[in-house]
Amino acid sequence: MHISSWIDAFRPADGPPPQRLWPFMSWCLSGSWPALWLAAIFSGLAGAMEAGTAYILGLVIDTAVSDGPDGFFAPENTAMIIGAVAFFLLARPVFFGLSNASNAIIVQPNVNPLVLQRLNRWTLGQSVTFFDNDFAGRLAQKQMQAARAVTDVVTEAINVIAFALASLGGALLLLGTIDWRVVAIFCVWLIGYFALIRWFLPRVRKRSAARAGSRTMVSGQIVDTITNIKTVKLFAHSDFEDVAALGALETFRERSIAFGRLSALFRICLMTLAGLLPVLLIGASLLLWQRGMASTGDIVAAGTVSVRIAQMTGWVSFTLMQVYSNIGEIEDGMRTLTPRERLEDAPGATELVVTDGEISFEGVEFAYDREAGGISDINLTIGAGEKIGVVGASGVGKTTLVSLLLGLFRPESGTIRIDGQDTTLVTQDSLRKQISMVTQDTAMFNRSARDNIMYGRPDASEEDMIAAAKAAEAHEFILGLKDHKGREGYDAYLGERGVKLSGGQRQRIALARAILKDAPILVLDEATSALDSEVEAAIQSALERVMEGKTVLAIAHRLSTLSEMDRLIVMDGGKIVESGTHDDLLASGGLYAQYWQRQSGGFIRAEAAE
Repeated sequence: MHISSWIDAFRPADGPPPQRLWPFMSWCLSGSWPALWLAAIFSGLAGAMEAGTAYILGLVIDTAVSDGPDGFFAPENTAMIIGAVAFFLLARPVFFGLSNASNAIIVQPNVNPLVLQRLNRWTLGQSVTFFDNDFAGRLAQKQMQAARAVTDVVTEAINVIAFALASLGGALLLLGTIDWRVVAIFCVWLIGYFALIRWFLPRVRKRSAARAGSRTMVSGQIVDTITNIKTVKLFAHSDFEDVAALGALETFRERSIAFGRLSALFRICLMTLAGLLPVLLIGASLLLWQRGMASTGDIVAAGTVSVRIAQMTGWVSFTLMQVYSNIGEIEDGMRTLTPRERLEDAPGATELVVTDGEISFEGVEFAYDREAGGISDINLTIGAGEKIGVVGASGVGKTTLVSLLLGLFRPESGTIRIDGQDTTLVTQDSLRKQISMVTQDTAMFNRSARDNIMYGRPDASEEDMIAAAKAAEAHEFILGLKDHKGREGYDAYLGERGVKLSGGQRQRIALARAILKDAPILVLDEATSALDSEVEAAIQSALERVMEGKTVLAIAHRLSTLSEMDRLIVMDGGKIVESGTHDDLLASGGLYAQYWQRQSGGFIRAEAAE
């Protein structure tokens, strides 16, 4: 196995992410610890080379002073000279090389994708409500931000903290060979240094989190505006959006300035303390030398190590500030991404097996945790292969009924069964694999037309995909597509959310996707609402062929599209108030008959609900 594979970058996480910082970090990095510890050891060995360098320099100086110009290269010094040369030409390059290689090949290329794929998998499992309550751009930004910050913390902890701790340990050993009083002075300095770190870094962490939160709000605001740019232009609200963006930017600027002030003060205090170390250690060594208690080489060794540690102090402290800044960003991402707003499969959930396609709603109620709204007391059985139309004004619960069937929400009471199987006791993926759906708000990916249709059944053949497109009356217009990169036909990209297509074209591709999926249950939620009459007539005939042998639940405001259904149910106030065929309901003179009489061009008018 190549060393680049010592961390499995695509290993799934163990369970849900914790909501406390260090357990969350451990969750992000689980499975990678052996490789990370090995990289830290290599970094520590490289750090130990700093004290080794000072020791060898002191040894060489002492030998040169004691033996003089004529005696330095005497045979008895050969081993020392060879050892010094080997240290600088062999040991240092090897250990520093191992440290750099472990970081560049093992850690950095693997930790970021490891963390990002775990956060993304967790986020994809959140409920629809979770996504409804936030900006898409902000959620994506939080994933990227947290993954990058975790990677930076790990990398810096290995490259800098492990290196620095080994350097400090080596320095203490080296100074111990000079005099215990030099060690004591160094320890007092270290106490002051760590006290400075202890005071500043928590404040850096807090202000970094505030800065990160304001930055993602800027991203979310801008992404939201760009996503809805046509609406912005149609309402001539560029100035309004500009003001909103400037407000978010001003908050980001203020929090960045607050972070910068603290950072600048920290650096000033740090540089002052770092400059004090060589003065103390070299001064102490000179006093000991004056009293005959230290050699010239000891002065060189103490000076070398103190200057190096003083230089490293700024580097380490700046890195620690970066680490704490990243920890603030990790906490910010953790708070956004880890809440458990999700519908988990029930313990021991089984795969849904559809043999006939019978659907039954038994006393189903759902009100979105509100006192009013939603649906109540729904008792409905849709026989295998039966085609049901759902009629009602906006807000009476039609879409809620469909969302419950698809498992996007769970009934607050009652049961939904498919072929006798409780839908809350089967896996959500197996449930949705058995249902094809076309909605009024068609979802398109910024991918090729082929990819968008094949999303219905990724293992379908090219022939099946084209046949589905033809059945949906989409083949001809797809052949005429061309994107900005010159890709044509089924290879042309459709733009974000399919913005390059008309509403009718998007709906035909969505129909093709559902046709290709060929699930035993078909749900149509205003599936032909964006089509003109000529295209709708052609697709209706295609849909009739597609619906053969399937259980169908269709919602439409255009009542003429439902008149040929086996049965219609009429909803009002979250309840089923009428049920029957088109002719029966017209004859009964109830709510459906009022809708039929009042519709204009086949649509239920708003006043019908009133």
